Amino acid sequence: MQTLLRAIVASALIVPPALAQELARVAPSTESSVRATTLTVGERLEYDVRFGKLRVGRGSMEVRETTDVRGREAWHTVLAIRGGIPFFRVDDRLESWIDTRSFTSLRLSQHTNEGRYHRERHVEFFPERTTMLESGEGAQEEATVDEPLDEGALLYFLRTLPLNVGDRYSLDRYFRPDRNPVRLDVVRRERIEVPAGTFETIVIRPTIRSSGIFSENGQAEVWVTDDPRHLMVRMTAKLSFGTLSLSLREITNVAGPASVLTLR
Repeated sequence: MQTLLRAIVASALIVPPALAQELARVAPSTESSVRATTLTVGERLEYDVRFGKLRVGRGSMEVRETTDVRGREAWHTVLAIRGGIPFFRVDDRLESWIDTRSFTSLRLSQHTNEGRYHRERHVEFFPERTTMLESGEGAQEEATVDEPLDEGALLYFLRTLPLNVGDRYSLDRYFRPDRNPVRLDVVRRERIEVPAGTFETIVIRPTIRSSGIFSENGQAEVWVTDDPRHLMVRMTAKLSFGTLSLSLREITNVAGPASVLTLR
């Protein structure tokens, strides 16, 4: 069973073949070591989660602290979803530890509680030898990619990209090699209203080689603030039984001014 949290932050899609002229528009990625970051310890974004018009829960993205992971300084980020409907409750949490110098994943911890389904998952990443180790009986290191990013780290990494309308990014950094490349199309600018206020945003269409809400059929879109931080304001995707959406409700301890017209 695919968890609600993984569906929201990471699932998805088989990318259709690109035309030659589209390939010419692929935006080059700069080295992560020289790319500006926008993570601030204490930053917290809170969201309403809806299926169609029905509010089914709350979500959050949080930069909790910096800590030491095997001698490396790392941001500790937490993505969480809580809610559900009568007789089916969801309490999912995805924690990532991201190297502050190279912006690569060092550790992943996932806690899934959905109805009667419960799962714990822990992964250690070793970028220096391009391997990872998932906890479990008889576990052995397996190959990953150069500079790996887990689902939570990937969401924060996207915020460091320029995101100019018309750009297409092709990233080979998702930690499961067979699901690369992750593709991002920057499609338009748009002013939107959410519970947190009215924002000027940039709209992105993401795709990952997998099955889920970010597939071509899902028509997923992500709205981020039209400023250097690229905070996620809204996300929508079409599912077989309705439309899933996250809308920003509250912003706490975010560095610098946002491209916001009104805050509530």
